[in-house]
Amino acid sequence: IVRAADDKRITLESVLPPKIERFPWAGHLGLHLLQQVIDRIESAGTTLVFTNTRSQSELWFAAITVARGDWLDKIAIHHGSIDRKTRLKTEQMLRLGEVRAVVCTSSLDLGVDFWPVDQVIQIGSPKSIARAMQRAGRCGHRPGETSRILCVPTQAFELVEFSAARHAIGVRHIETRQPIEMALDVLAQHVVTVAAGGGFDSAELLAEVRSTHAFAALTVENWGWVMDFVERGGSTLMAYPRFARIRRGEDGRWTVASDAIARMHRMGIGTITSDGSVGVQYLRGKRLGTVEESFIAKLRPGDTFAFAGKVLEFVRVYQMSAIVRPARRRSGLVPRWMGGKLPMSASLADAVRQRMEEAADENYADCEMQTVRPILDLQRRWSAIPRAAQLLIEQTRTREGHHHFLYPFQGKLVHEGLSALLAFRLAHRGISPVTATFNDYGLELLCPSEMPLNQEDYRQLLSPAELVADIVECVNSSELARRHFREIARIAGLLVQTRPGAQRSVRQLQASSELFFDVFKEFDPENLLMQQARREVLDRQLEFTRLQNALERIAQQEILIMTPKKLSPLSFPLWAERIASQQLRMESGKDRIERLARQLEAAAAQE
Repeated sequence: IVRAADDKRITLESVLPPKIERFPWAGHLGLHLLQQVIDRIESAGTTLVFTNTRSQSELWFAAITVARGDWLDKIAIHHGSIDRKTRLKTEQMLRLGEVRAVVCTSSLDLGVDFWPVDQVIQIGSPKSIARAMQRAGRCGHRPGETSRILCVPTQAFELVEFSAARHAIGVRHIETRQPIEMALDVLAQHVVTVAAGGGFDSAELLAEVRSTHAFAALTVENWGWVMDFVERGGSTLMAYPRFARIRRGEDGRWTVASDAIARMHRMGIGTITSDGSVGVQYLRGKRLGTVEESFIAKLRPGDTFAFAGKVLEFVRVYQMSAIVRPARRRSGLVPRWMGGKLPMSASLADAVRQRMEEAADENYADCEMQTVRPILDLQRRWSAIPRAAQLLIEQTRTREGHHHFLYPFQGKLVHEGLSALLAFRLAHRGISPVTATFNDYGLELLCPSEMPLNQEDYRQLLSPAELVADIVECVNSSELARRHFREIARIAGLLVQTRPGAQRSVRQLQASSELFFDVFKEFDPENLLMQQARREVLDRQLEFTRLQNALERIAQQEILIMTPKKLSPLSFPLWAERIASQQLRMESGKDRIERLARQLEAAAAQE
């Protein structure tokens, strides 16, 4: 690893809410601090307001423009789904200092060079140390300058994350990046690219490919399989001429099989994949950007939604474009992009556990921890504050049934896999149905009947033994691999998303990729692309390595079982997460959450 001298000064400051609620839940706090965010924007020349998701950026942009209508020509929005011309115009306004604030996502935290940014505001937890540092670095972007980031909590527990992030930045405890290895779909595409770019000698290209970290372990057999795959489609597709993409000349060099194949390859080149999207376009022609196909599919003519800082009325879909017009009313749905799922990183999780350890000793190190002290003091009285060497489990009974709350502090994706694993293992014990909910701090298991589990039972349920087999079975990894195979098939050249004059929909691509998957599964079960799909589902989508590490850590921890009479401050956000996702007829999920929060707050105050 090549490192520069790292003497960059980074400061992290938090917006502290004037009133702290002892039963916080996700998202309830953010827009309550809108005025403080506006005041900070007004105090500086140019501000970048970072959000973690595109939908969150739309909400905050709309809220700021409604509160300060006089800023309409001085504030902009920037994210990856907005049309490229509009994004470039916003970036140029930043360079010239013509914009007061830009509400943005990670589309502006890397690779865009401009200097006149006075401050950076982060809405919600950045969820990783590296992301916090990267975004802070957009201001003070000159040698010797200090970079500053102001963090705005969307729920009270995020103040613990801000405190933990500041400490981790100070000691440079930054996340490691695990490089991808043996991605044979990428290698197959590269072989065809080199063949189309003048040709290659097989032995020379093998030696060059092996010189990279990603393919250092590439065997002669694997290389032979890739060459056979792009030469004739492998053993299962050799009857179809379009999969014979390269050929060997009399001089022994490999070149692309035809000009037509070279043209088709150029149209599908690249390794960045995304969920299917459709264009968003005004009735009279101006293009605004793209939005996920699954979101548009749920709209009916006349429905409104917020996009690119505007409220739009959906008219119809025409040739992979959503035709819209300006809506008369100012409120609407906000698109939910698939890229918005940001779990807490391992490094930040470690730092949060350290802060909780200090709080267990009644050591509140900074203003953020002092602010959340009423919450943690109540957590200690009603249950316990988990230490780093402990796994806290709370068992509570309500009208809904029997709740078991576990707090590994490992991030959403790990807890998602752990929830599925525990529900699967409980079902094998005859305990069902079990409803699982999870967030960055822990997970909830809810069963209508009693779950009599003691420490030894939990040791068995949380054992890392037979983990691969249980995960493969409990999460239907075969179906996940089938859907993930679409990306691999596209990169490897089996699917072409765009043809001259037409773009295939996600539904068409998925149907085609599933056909390939089924053919390989039946006639070529050892196909290396199939093996890659299964491996990547475990490693990337299910965070298998982190899940395994978490179970091994739990095996060394003390299991602390508590039975609070009411939902604790740590369990309430998990309960609220589940309620918010349910459709209730008599009252909204938000109303129900707020009602119980008031009841719990009253009970805490009465003590």
